[in-house]
Amino acid sequence: MSTSGQHQFRYTQTPSKVLHLRNLPWECSEEELVELCKPFGKIVNTKCNVGANRNQAFVEYADLNQAISMVSYYASASEPAQVRGKTVYIQYSNRHEIVNNKSPGDIPGNVLLVTMEGVQPGDVTIEVIHLVFSAFGFVHKIATFEKAAGFQALIQFSDVDTASAAKNALDGRSIPRYLLPEHVSSCNLRISYSAHTDLNIKFQSHRSRDYTNPYLPVNPTAFDGLSQPVVGADGVKKEQESNVLLAAVENMQYAVTVDVLHTVFSAFGTVQKIAIFEKNGQTQALIQYPDVSTASVAKDSLEGHCIYDGGYCKLHLTYSRHTDLNVKAHSDKSRDYTIPEIVQQTSGYPGAPAAPWMNPQTGAGYPPNGYSTNANMPPQTHAAPPPSWDPSMQPGRRTFVSVPSTFPGQTYTASPVPAYASAPISPAPGASMPMTPPAASRASQAPYYP
Repeated sequence: MSTSGQHQFRYTQTPSKVLHLRNLPWECSEEELVELCKPFGKIVNTKCNVGANRNQAFVEYADLNQAISMVSYYASASEPAQVRGKTVYIQYSNRHEIVNNKSPGDIPGNVLLVTMEGVQPGDVTIEVIHLVFSAFGFVHKIATFEKAAGFQALIQFSDVDTASAAKNALDGRSIPRYLLPEHVSSCNLRISYSAHTDLNIKFQSHRSRDYTNPYLPVNPTAFDGLSQPVVGADGVKKEQESNVLLAAVENMQYAVTVDVLHTVFSAFGTVQKIAIFEKNGQTQALIQYPDVSTASVAKDSLEGHCIYDGGYCKLHLTYSRHTDLNVKAHSDKSRDYTIPEIVQQTSGYPGAPAAPWMNPQTGAGYPPNGYSTNANMPPQTHAAPPPSWDPSMQPGRRTFVSVPSTFPGQTYTASPVPAYASAPISPAPGASMPMTPPAASRASQAPYYP
């Protein structure tokens, strides 16, 4: 028996007329599979491109002895079974017949799932997709999204025949070069049928479109040119600016609440809305400003900096595709500062900090009601606090003037907590200290925000 054959088979399995083949080439066709297996008997069914890597398959013979014959032959052969030069591993399957041979992508329907290869989201606009597919019939709806497979789109036609005609004509083809941006060389289309029959489009935007309902709400991104990628002189696509920032918080040792973020980001302009959420095990937040210029200044100033001393709660900022956040609840996870009632609830805390994060872990000797203006701290021995971040001292960064504590249209009392500290503040003799010294406890660091 050959050494190569010893690693191809599992002898402990019960023989079955269905064989399981592994390590096949990428997207091995049914014809290639039949060519390998037909010398041993009549093949009644196959199932190709199985598994996450689409490199497995099942073959069903008409008779059990035919399957045994194939397994026995390659177990003793000097050369292993091969397809396109790749060694194929063969074993008996636990199933005794192949059922549901056709996956949802093989069953014809009126909705197509299109994967666009070689492009990034935004390289191919929804107008280009509509132009390409409407050549085969009326396109009802389009929805685009990103998945692990890449940039994809669901395209709904009126009937199965129209969708099938588009699939047969465009699958494996490329979108014409003149319809693509200059930095994109090609865009290959991989098309299959979707299990959907009627897409649920909630509004018209640069990501979704319903051509049957002219009364749907229109998102500002639906207008021509707003969602087009901006390409620099070096051919690299630039990030599309927005008035809403997406903040990802790293090394999060302390709770980051709405009040914390409002204090940090309001140093650069009026913060309208904040929403905090968890994604992929990381705390993220959306912060909405009234205009793009204010958001841009905040992003440039805060990117890579930490809310607290010691490198805790580091901020990574990008522009969000959102333009107006839909904040429904007033909680520690979301806040709408454009509602007067909410502003009044969050604007006045005389004699106390605006948020509990200013004292993450109260230690002995602190007054029970937070930091009272009349409370004196007992003498403590601690190291000098490290200096806070000063934007004017950062190499390579432009300086800017601190924003005033009130802004145009702001009718509520500003928080007594300073929104921006350019240098460490030493308490006056006999005065209370509003922030715990860093040396007192690692869990009671002073807030560190620009």
